Amino acid sequence: MTPALELKDLRKSFGKTEIIRGANLSVAPGERVAIIGPNGAGKSTLFNLISGRFGATQGEILLNGQRIDGLPPYEISRRGLARSFQVSNLFNRLSVFENLRCAVLWSLGYKYAFWKFLAGARDANERAEEVLAMIKLERRRDALAMNLTYAEQRALEIGITIAGGASVVLLDEPTAGMSRSETARFIGLIREITVGKTLLTVEHDMGVVFGLADKIAVLVYGEVIAFDTPEKVRANERVKEAYLGSVLAEQQAAEAGQGH
Repeated sequence: MTPALELKDLRKSFGKTEIIRGANLSVAPGERVAIIGPNGAGKSTLFNLISGRFGATQGEILLNGQRIDGLPPYEISRRGLARSFQVSNLFNRLSVFENLRCAVLWSLGYKYAFWKFLAGARDANERAEEVLAMIKLERRRDALAMNLTYAEQRALEIGITIAGGASVVLLDEPTAGMSRSETARFIGLIREITVGKTLLTVEHDMGVVFGLADKIAVLVYGEVIAFDTPEKVRANERVKEAYLGSVLAEQQAAEAGQGH
């Protein structure tokens, strides 16, 4: 089976500083993969390389068997990869529905003249309505994006990410800043709307990681030191020594404090 996404000896340097140091990863179609690692491990840089914001210093990135390293972000998007960001990136003065419709238009071939005939863009309108239902914001359809709650804005951003029909979706810390109850609901939403898609997510909350991911890739100093099921990664001595043990201890201490 051709991997949905594959990294081969991927490297990225900024001047003399090497951030990504020969990363290798092969993600099967339909897998949900969480990328974890300490601060400074290169997680955001890795996402920027995959999505085309940064060019690789060395190595290959393949999307469904075709190389995409060196392509601009819009071309990578056209080939079926979409990405959300840590900070919400919405059209604040457009409605929820209008934000989704904008995301759909290019993928349907309307390109730069779409404003001339939006009322007649039936396929775009129908697709936007479908995504609106998927992210469960029908009641907020006509609300301006700037007036949504934080959790609603994150849901809208993920809706925009998937609206174009991408087969591979990258989510950068999708639950950051959410309460525990919001996070729990959001995990369910992500699982539901990415059915049949390949998902990569950068996430620091281990509860989200273990609740969402089929596999976990552990990135330390720019290298993938482990890639396996959550259970095997949790038991991996090298991972515990490099990262996971301290993180789980910190989260358990925080939870104990909240209990008091």
